[in-house]
Amino acid sequence: MKKIGFFIIIALLAGWLGASEEPFNCFTIVAGRDATADGSVLLAHNEDDYGRLLVNIHKVPAQEHRRGDAFTMKSGALLPQVAYTPGLLWLEIPENDFADAYVNEYGVALTSNACPSREDKPELSAGGIGFSLRRLVAERAQTASEGVRLAGELISQYGYNASGRTYIIADAREGWLLHAVHGKHWVARRVPDGDVAVIANRYTIGAVDLNDRENFQGAPDIIEYAVRRGWFDPQKDGGFNFAEVYSNPGNFADMKNVLRQWQGTNLLAAKARKLEDQLPFSFKPRRDIRPNDLFRVLRDHYEGTKYDASDHYKNGSPNSGKNRTICTESTQYAFVAQLRGWLPAEIAHLVWICLRRPDSNGFSPWYAAMGKAPDGYSRESADNAMRNHFLPLPAQAYEDAGHAFNTFAKVSEAVDRQYKDRIEKALKVWRNFEDFLFGDVKDHEKEFIFLLKNNKSVARKIIDNYIHGLEYRKWFLAAELLKEFRK
Repeated sequence: MKKIGFFIIIALLAGWLGASEEPFNCFTIVAGRDATADGSVLLAHNEDDYGRLLVNIHKVPAQEHRRGDAFTMKSGALLPQVAYTPGLLWLEIPENDFADAYVNEYGVALTSNACPSREDKPELSAGGIGFSLRRLVAERAQTASEGVRLAGELISQYGYNASGRTYIIADAREGWLLHAVHGKHWVARRVPDGDVAVIANRYTIGAVDLNDRENFQGAPDIIEYAVRRGWFDPQKDGGFNFAEVYSNPGNFADMKNVLRQWQGTNLLAAKARKLEDQLPFSFKPRRDIRPNDLFRVLRDHYEGTKYDASDHYKNGSPNSGKNRTICTESTQYAFVAQLRGWLPAEIAHLVWICLRRPDSNGFSPWYAAMGKAPDGYSRESADNAMRNHFLPLPAQAYEDAGHAFNTFAKVSEAVDRQYKDRIEKALKVWRNFEDFLFGDVKDHEKEFIFLLKNNKSVARKIIDNYIHGLEYRKWFLAAELLKEFRK
């Protein structure tokens, strides 16, 4: 029974703006290690959140904890702290519950997309868990599979306190999608090594086999609960499909989500699909995936298709058209995590980060194991940022010329004002910069490997200085673009 076709018809009748309750827009791609050019696992993400926001990038140092130490969740509930927490690369948007991303020094990367569920009677304990979930997983997981298990245990214990969400958890061996439902139900599926998975803001896991422990994890009563709630009738509905059964129906069929998943799939897949086709959980790529292939997808506005509402930018910026795009007005940061298990730990996990919109700004590399973030990329220390995360930011924070994010935000704003005239200039600058970086990073990593064998302390300082230098170069290029646009 193809319910997806029925949902799409409803969405088309409802119009292109769809029927979802809120304008969720995040977008994520996972490429398995046999689907990439270098054997890494790639995790790409656009983080979309509304309003004039600020993005900090922190390096959280590794820490040893004493017996009796506790982790305090946002709800105030206390969890015993583990003996050791690894260093974390933390992309933070202050005041937001669900906007942060992490990559820890073991190479476990974690991000998420809102995916509203149909659950209207959630079971929560101690206020449930939301904001604290990804931090706990980042601090405690040494593998992606372990991260999924930990997240599932926390959801089962406390209950997820938002409508629904997909957590994407990856390491150098594999990537997983975990669908959290409001309350204590969840399911996760592993992305096959040779496949790519694309996630907009709708659940994508269909059939579930919890007996296949290599590829699935989840709440043991995931099917039985749906039957009790009247959402699923095995006699009438046939095989169980998690996405169809647990999704908020309007959101699942919303063309803002369907279009982005369809476009991301067709940009990468070996086999093109029609919009009305049932989109797969994962697919084979047309060629081995490289990080810059994912940069291009994260910059996409349906260029070259009939869904480009800007008509080749003749109608202004494509970031705010009627057809919600992959790169959009609300994109606050983007990244591609390149998780590589064969290299020394100090350089194994490379995260290509772009601040504000990736169509008008560039990606540059950060090592998850680097010692510290460059000055100007966060307002305060990582410890203070965690304590103050939900305190309102002062108005001057958004105009602080000493904070890198504000420069990149102004570049995006300037491009949007005259998109057709300015986008090619911006893209040329960033493509040249990125093309240079791919060769430069490769050359420097040969040196880093040699230095790490001889003197790790010195090597780590050199690695940090190299990354900091690239970031300051990118910041300078953004400032030069702003000057050019003001002429």
